[in-house]
Amino acid sequence: MPCPVGRPLRAAADVGGGGGPQTLAGLPAGLGEPGRKLLIRGGAVLSMDNGVGNFVTGDVLIEGGRIAEVAASVEAGDAAVIEAKGKIVMPGFVDTHHHQFETALRSQLAHGILINDGRPENATNYYETILQQFSMVYRPEDVYINELFGGIAQLDAGVTSVMDVSQIHHSPEHSDAAIEGLRDAGRRGVFGYFEGWGDKAQYPGDAARIKAEHFASDDQLLTMVMGGEIYLPGYEEAWRVGRELGLPIALHVVGTFGMADTFDALAEAGQFGADNIFIHMTGMSDMAWQKAADAGAHVSLSVPIEMHMRHGTPPIQKALDLGMSTSLSTDVECTMTADFFTQMRSLITLQRMGVNEKALAGQDHPDLMQCPAAIRHATMGGAEGLKLDGRIGSLTPGKDADIILLDAEALNVAPLNNVPGAVVTLMERSNVETVFVAGQVKKWQGKLVGFDVPKLRAELESSRDYLFETAGVDRDLFA
Repeated sequence: MPCPVGRPLRAAADVGGGGGPQTLAGLPAGLGEPGRKLLIRGGAVLSMDNGVGNFVTGDVLIEGGRIAEVAASVEAGDAAVIEAKGKIVMPGFVDTHHHQFETALRSQLAHGILINDGRPENATNYYETILQQFSMVYRPEDVYINELFGGIAQLDAGVTSVMDVSQIHHSPEHSDAAIEGLRDAGRRGVFGYFEGWGDKAQYPGDAARIKAEHFASDDQLLTMVMGGEIYLPGYEEAWRVGRELGLPIALHVVGTFGMADTFDALAEAGQFGADNIFIHMTGMSDMAWQKAADAGAHVSLSVPIEMHMRHGTPPIQKALDLGMSTSLSTDVECTMTADFFTQMRSLITLQRMGVNEKALAGQDHPDLMQCPAAIRHATMGGAEGLKLDGRIGSLTPGKDADIILLDAEALNVAPLNNVPGAVVTLMERSNVETVFVAGQVKKWQGKLVGFDVPKLRAELESSRDYLFETAGVDRDLFA
């Protein structure tokens, strides 16, 4: 394939063994390396593990890439120390559905809905404009820089894991570029092998090669999911290939796309399984919901997008009532931010609005969602959906050290009175101070580590210019 543009630059903090000189304003060298110990000391620890508990003031010990101990006080005399006073220490966020290849198109579809409804203002819409116009002209190098920039932008926001739904597999070279962009971002990623278009597209048949070449080992940051969109002809083959390869099968399930009958038929035929990740789940029948719950399928909700783009009302309460494993996802930045604080606030406020409306009408109503539950959907819920709950999602000894430190002394938060409440109702991406993935520092004291961001931004802008010109779309900054 052509050599992709925008290689990340390694900073001093990414090299050097244990015990080496301090770099990047106090960042200990060698973090994440085997045997290297780091003690995160004195923060408010939100573990998301009932067995571990939470600590008003607590310590988290990392050894190599994993969490070794979480307690009110940890003795580790040979460890490097990061003072976390005034910080909230918690697991990184897990995004279970993000179309990162669209990063160069951010805000281009700010007013758009999912499909054309015949009204003039909706002639520019997601299906026709983004998927059938812009995506058709992507080169492998466009895929790479979009994936890379989108990945590091979410690292900056504390999202340490993602399922990238890359519907851009126009050729094996496009697929390889998407994987390379995910890998070079240096965070935990689940490569979603979805469809592509054109004569060179080999979906779903290229799945075996991709898995063998890129995902032969389970002991790596990147894993793989099979896309199985039921609105596309031949989806049965994608499901067959995915299950033959032992891959989870993810798909958009949206009533406005006319999927309900097909989804019902799959439900009645017993085709659902614990390997399914159902994205959106709007407009589906009660029968299909029950079959999905009985099968142990996972639901990924994109609450702001679902409200904004006419997918249908986010089925938050339905998933809760059925006790389904549920996560949050950001979907498309061409329309809405990939910030996870926005996701949690949207989830909890919409759920509580529905409950409050029933309460005010004197009707029976479910419980109001609490902030810890919203955080769980953003962490452990996502880990469960991506089949990574044995590795991430909570500050549990033995799990990988995917950890974020949030500034609770910032102007928008201080004074700290409630840890989950501050995270869900007050914070934003600017509060994400430090980010670890598998024990390695990806953001330090508000600065990304290891990337020449201005250089990468220029390459993303160049990709943006190419995509607009080649797709024949005028770039109007005030449309």
